[in-house]
Amino acid sequence: MSPKDAALWKAQERLMSLLKGCSSMKHLKEMHARIIQTGFDQNLLVMGKIIEFCAVSVHGDMNYAVSVFDRIDKPDAFILNTMIRGFGNSRLPEKAIDLYRRIQGKPNAAPDSFTFSFLLKIISGLGSVTLGKQLHCSILKLGLGSHTYVRNSLLHMYGMLKDIETAHHLFEEIPNADLVAWNSIIDCHVCCRNYKGALDLFTRMLKSGLQPDDVTFVVALSACGAIAALDFGRWIHSLIQDTKLGVSISVNNSLVDMYAKCGAVEEAYDIFNNIKGKNIISWNVMILGLASHGNGEEALSLFRKMLQENAEKPNDVTFLGVLSACSHGGLIGESRRYFDIMTRDYNIQPTIKHYGCMVDLLGRAGLVEDSYNLIYNMPIECNAIVWRTLLAACRLHGKVELGDKVRKHLLELEPYHSSDYVLLANMYASAGQWNEMSKERRSMQERKVKKPEPGNSFIDSL
Repeated sequence: MSPKDAALWKAQERLMSLLKGCSSMKHLKEMHARIIQTGFDQNLLVMGKIIEFCAVSVHGDMNYAVSVFDRIDKPDAFILNTMIRGFGNSRLPEKAIDLYRRIQGKPNAAPDSFTFSFLLKIISGLGSVTLGKQLHCSILKLGLGSHTYVRNSLLHMYGMLKDIETAHHLFEEIPNADLVAWNSIIDCHVCCRNYKGALDLFTRMLKSGLQPDDVTFVVALSACGAIAALDFGRWIHSLIQDTKLGVSISVNNSLVDMYAKCGAVEEAYDIFNNIKGKNIISWNVMILGLASHGNGEEALSLFRKMLQENAEKPNDVTFLGVLSACSHGGLIGESRRYFDIMTRDYNIQPTIKHYGCMVDLLGRAGLVEDSYNLIYNMPIECNAIVWRTLLAACRLHGKVELGDKVRKHLLELEPYHSSDYVLLANMYASAGQWNEMSKERRSMQERKVKKPEPGNSFIDSL
């Protein structure tokens, strides 16, 4: 190495060391000015470190990362990937796709397996099937379709996009699928609500000789809970007990959730009580489990115990369980108090689900005007589900005039939803307003809205 090269290498190492110790954007900007002065502004290692701090660090600034990136003549794959990661964590993740398109064809910034893994994750969040398929084509053209990391990311993306057929086709083409691929395809079926298919795949994976990990068990248990497959869930529980995963907090939380959703509340409570180091998810699934099965007082008692023990700070999901418990128990005063302290004491802004719980509770109690006023004064836009909940309450309590007002809102949101016509027609019939009922039936026929099919029950063995 020549003396000049040795000096450059030493200067580069010093800059890298200084950048590693950077702790604020102010400090980084000072460093960047020095880097420009010393002529290292096109050094990819040094500039990559600056981009990494701006795009990925909690102290960073994505706008500054963009300005730095635009001044680099020949960015490499690491810089490109870091920018894509940064956009993926920003409020404008679609800019990652724009960057990828802009950089295509530049020799130094050829995308690699990490590029596509980051992009596929972003597209999963955006929910764009078209973008997903376009990127899949690019992957195949570049010969990265068989890369394990990329292939598993594709499986995950198609699952998130609810394209179960493409995901399944991809999976079946894998010669020796690893555990990540199995977990991805099982999760894909769960995302697409094909729960029986997910459990069939779980059984098939066991027969292949692969040992499940905590992710496998969590996904399989969620499928059991979704279709109340209690016996299958108990069998999975027995498998867990034969492994070291019986102490996993995520697995135990999933067991509590599964048993609760299957109606085995006592078994859920037994597991909950034996969990060491309970986290907020542990408390939430148990509170929600109790609430969903009508054990409102017990759910609230558990919530108060959590607060008294300072076990965990409640979050929005906790209060959803609490309000649900109040709703099932008809506890109007308690629900209003908890709704207030949620924002006042814990600075948690109510979501549409929290408002839905309150509307349901007040509506069941006959306080339909209060429900209407609550919706009318909501700081967020109300959806059709909450309006429909109120319409059902109007029908239950014979509030025809208010029901008409609610119906107008539903017509703006979902004019062809059959249940709304049926609810309103039944409300008119209960009130003896036969002409209005007939008008509603005719309106339904004119709009070619079909009545929902009656429910069916069947028994299917897993």
